Amino acid sequence: MSLVEINFDGIVGPSHNYGGLSLGNLASARNFGAVSKPRAAALQGLEKMRSNLRLGLPQGIFMPQPRPARAWLAELGTTPEEASPALLANAMSASAMWAANAATVSPAPDTADGRTHLTVANLRTMVHRSHEWHATLAQLRVAFAADAYRVHGPVPPTFGDEGAANHMRLCARHGEPGVEVFVFGIAGGPFPARQHVEAGRAIARLHGLDPERTLFVQQSEEAIAAGAFHNDVVAVANERVLFAHELAFADKEAFLASLETRFPELDYVEVSAAEVSLEDAIRSYLFNAQLVTPPDGRTTLVVPEEARETPAVWDWLQRHLAGNGAIRDVRVVDVRQSMANGGGPACLRLRVVCDPATVDPRFLVDEAKLDRLGEVIARTWPEEIAVEDLGSASLIRDIEAARAALLEACGLGELA
Repeated sequence: MSLVEINFDGIVGPSHNYGGLSLGNLASARNFGAVSKPRAAALQGLEKMRSNLRLGLPQGIFMPQPRPARAWLAELGTTPEEASPALLANAMSASAMWAANAATVSPAPDTADGRTHLTVANLRTMVHRSHEWHATLAQLRVAFAADAYRVHGPVPPTFGDEGAANHMRLCARHGEPGVEVFVFGIAGGPFPARQHVEAGRAIARLHGLDPERTLFVQQSEEAIAAGAFHNDVVAVANERVLFAHELAFADKEAFLASLETRFPELDYVEVSAAEVSLEDAIRSYLFNAQLVTPPDGRTTLVVPEEARETPAVWDWLQRHLAGNGAIRDVRVVDVRQSMANGGGPACLRLRVVCDPATVDPRFLVDEAKLDRLGEVIARTWPEEIAVEDLGSASLIRDIEAARAALLEACGLGELA
């Protein structure tokens, strides 16, 4: 069995809009009420995937979820036609495109039964995301139906869990045993801490992880208060490299000491607050980047255009590259539509270390398949959506028809 890391990107759904629903997500709040461009957003996402394919990385996809979320509205005794504007906005959110929140993944080399385990996130903290898990679980059970996987339902909503955005893994190579790090929050100033430590502990038990190779680490209150609503806004790991902001963790020194004991090969790359402020790090999503290992072995950071446009961030990256640091290459992608709603390149993907032969092939893509998907999106996705138009019957029909066309193109009618 040949294990590789596959990034499964969420395709931006046709209801993508700027409803400003995510408390603590500064970009979401800042762009509330702006006119969104769902077609451009989805095509930008496909181009990011194409860029990663050209790096030699395998690439997967997840389908947009049904919007409006009719089943959820029915549980509340209403319909899209009768729901209040606030309920309808929560039912129309396209936030499932941020696949980093879909689940927490423990690869087979880390688990007691030698299978890859995925636990779908409950996303209980935010109303607009709390109903996503049903459709996410259904999709994961199709994509990872082989016996090589165990797909778990969500941790009970007593404890908030937001998936891989608060989970890191350090290893010599993706296919070798690793150390798994669950990051949790306790407080965040005016903003909620979305990840509970008990959710991480439950997932570690369900996945059969070795307690000696599992860490639970508190995110700093300062980072959450500054707008780092998930750990992946201030830290990202890949194989031996942990890339983090100086203020990412509540007790950095204790965390690093524990991690180095368990993983002596650690290559820790820190960005100091003096060089890049939390504000600049969060605005640019320097850390909400994809840290990947292409076939040539050169650790590569895939950053959004906003990183290049933030002088302190871009200067730091150029100095690091010139100094032959752990990160050997930087690639820039345009995901502005996602960024404006508070999600960068890392938010858009779920990392799964697995044998590609065990994945349902309908969820894997090459450039030709991306071309076909792009044609469907260009033909059916709305060009623009204003928040005040979310209740339009014709817009709802167009959104549902667009998703149906994409499912048909991928042969995934069972997800309808």
